Amino acid sequence: MPLGAFKAALMGTAGATAAADVVLLSSTTASNASAVSITSGLTSTYKEYIFGFYNIHARTDAQEPFGFQVSTDGGSSYGVAKTTHVWQHNHAEDDSDTDFQKQVTYNHGNGTGVQGIVFGLGNDADQNCAALMHLWNPASTTYVKNFYTRSANNHYANYANGIFVAGYVNTTSAVNAIQFTMNSGNFDGKIKMWGVK
Repeated sequence: MPLGAFKAALMGTAGATAAADVVLLSSTTASNASAVSITSGLTSTYKEYIFGFYNIHARTDAQEPFGFQVSTDGGSSYGVAKTTHVWQHNHAEDDSDTDFQKQVTYNHGNGTGVQGIVFGLGNDADQNCAALMHLWNPASTTYVKNFYTRSANNHYANYANGIFVAGYVNTTSAVNAIQFTMNSGNFDGKIKMWGVK
């Protein structure tokens, strides 16, 4: 895929046409929202989908996680089983502590709950997160759906956090909707979705 088209689409600096390799499909701005649901656009047209998260800010302090669930019935219900693994690294703002560890508490072993992307969001004015999520072949009716996420956030205890999540949605049914939500409380921010040919 041409780097120029990829970079332009991800950075939002240029429009992408239907002939481009990376196509911006939706952009949703959340303002004190409990959830953002994307119920159209996840089709067999694209083999990879990229979600970008910009300035996700919790309205309630110390919330974990901000994450997602998927649907196979167009968003009528969510909670499809996932198997995942989470790694987290952090560094205290005052340089008092650093850490790198797997976070088994946040893993799912064929679990149906919200899969976290970001953990420990604070609601201070300077606390937010940015993240990317890649989801492959959601429309497949043969295979499970692999995904991974990378995120950076300001933790409520004044840590810089980096989080990596990888796993699969354990269904051979087509995934055709996805929902992003906080564990508790509402959030602000922007969520974009691209299709990759």
